[in-house]
Amino acid sequence: MKPEITAKLLALNAQFYQTFGLAFAATRRRLQPGILRVLPRLPLTAQWLDLGCAHGEVARWLAQHQFQGRYLGLDFSPALLAEAQAWADHLPPALATRFTFRQADLGHPDWVTALDDARFEVALAFAVLHHIPGRMNRERLLHLVRAHLEPGATLVLSVWQFQHSPRLLARRQPWARIGIDEADLEPGDTLLDWRHALPDQSEKVGLRYVHQFSREELDALAVSSGFRVEETFESDGEGGRLGLYQVWRVV
Repeated sequence: MKPEITAKLLALNAQFYQTFGLAFAATRRRLQPGILRVLPRLPLTAQWLDLGCAHGEVARWLAQHQFQGRYLGLDFSPALLAEAQAWADHLPPALATRFTFRQADLGHPDWVTALDDARFEVALAFAVLHHIPGRMNRERLLHLVRAHLEPGATLVLSVWQFQHSPRLLARRQPWARIGIDEADLEPGDTLLDWRHALPDQSEKVGLRYVHQFSREELDALAVSSGFRVEETFESDGEGGRLGLYQVWRVV
């Protein structure tokens, strides 16, 4: 993918989450079933990295389940991070010190500076990779993640499977709407709208870039990034198929 197309897609999503981040997060005030399926299996004494942590729902779950490790949550949105930090500030001091939240834009390679020299045994990337444009950019991101994981560490991720929802498919928009030639994109790249109802019963409409993954594509991405796929399953939403989950292990 051309750098200028990557930059335009990243800017599109940045604008979306700056404008709609809090409203969008308000529709996701609970952990998805697929996440709840995986979290209880992971070690609660480990060092955790949560990529795209939003307002900290995973951290809240950990705090309710005798978490004894260390957690770092990264997100692009200052507003969502402020909400996560406000929650952490009200925890008992001994528990609050286990949770850290930092701003980082995963679409740009310098995000890794937010990790300092830390290494992790568990990494999470729920609903993150489908917002990173370009196969090479996704692979670069995962290589950076892997470089900060301990040998044998676990990475759990999910990507959106909107093709299983007629309602979501109806929200696909032509790329010409934002001045991009479809020939400059990769198979699976999709422009979706999102509608936010206002108190006066009008709507604000935002546009997002989303990449639709096949299982085979996600399998190949794991291998090229230095991981081994240990588990794959679908969960969430309409028919329990709107999220494709994988559990990866550092090779």
